[in-house]
Amino acid sequence: MTDKARLTVNAALASVAAALFLLLLKSAAAWETGSVAMLGSLADTGLDLLASLVTLYGVRLAAMPADHDHRYGHGKAEALAALFQVALITASAAAIGWRAVIRLTEEQRATDVEFGVGVSLIAIGVTFALLAYQRRIIAQTGSVAIRADNIHYQSDLLLNLAVAAALLLDQVAGFTGADPIFGIAIALWLAWGAFKASSQAIDQLMDKEWPEEKRRRFLNAAARHPQLKGIHDFRTRRSGSRDFAQFHMYVAPDMTVEDAHHVMDEVEARIAEEFPGVEVLIHLDPEGHVDHPDNPLVETDVTPSWFGKRV
Repeated sequence: MTDKARLTVNAALASVAAALFLLLLKSAAAWETGSVAMLGSLADTGLDLLASLVTLYGVRLAAMPADHDHRYGHGKAEALAALFQVALITASAAAIGWRAVIRLTEEQRATDVEFGVGVSLIAIGVTFALLAYQRRIIAQTGSVAIRADNIHYQSDLLLNLAVAAALLLDQVAGFTGADPIFGIAIALWLAWGAFKASSQAIDQLMDKEWPEEKRRRFLNAAARHPQLKGIHDFRTRRSGSRDFAQFHMYVAPDMTVEDAHHVMDEVEARIAEEFPGVEVLIHLDPEGHVDHPDNPLVETDVTPSWFGKRV
């Protein structure tokens, strides 16, 4: 297991532990207070636990090395785990919203507010610590599954704040509609979080290109070799926490195969310095050679604008 894979698995384990602790805590709080906002928070935490378990399975599967049937590895298991989370978040949002709408027609009020607020504050502290840890892991690995989990727990942080506010407004300020109104707001926020998480997972499953700024930095690193004559047919994608890049590079037509291969090795080494862990596939072309002239994407010249002006 690589260092990045180990970090993502540890982050998933931390998420499972946090969700299990909060599930037990909020179960007691929902029973004591009768708050629909707290009930919604409990339901969301229960789905958090299930989603975190699926995320743990997904990142462990994604960490498996490439095999005969999966030559590019198992990285997309992370995106599938993220989509499963999206389905759970959406179901949670619908259930909470429906319960809150029904509660608007009732006159039942929450009880034992102090206990409910205390539980919410504990949940806020645990969730904040988990988010900080996840953000550090995401910065190091770029894991889409942990990123989806992070988005989910961001909504949890706001959800717990909303629960505390709803309980206080209901009991202290006498605003009896606060609890269901906050429940509806929580449902809408969860739905928005699901949409954002799904877009990132789908982009990965559809092999979306890297962001333009990242592509530009990569090309700048690749084009520094003095014997490289140009770059075209540059393609990128991401699978789990691993990046893939491939391109054609021009070399002088009279260069020997051995010399050309030496240039390619040096280009790969320069890329590895700035983009460690990226799997790079380079195809050599003699300068002036044209591949598949009927495909404009293949023949797009992506050589950096400064290329040819080197001292």
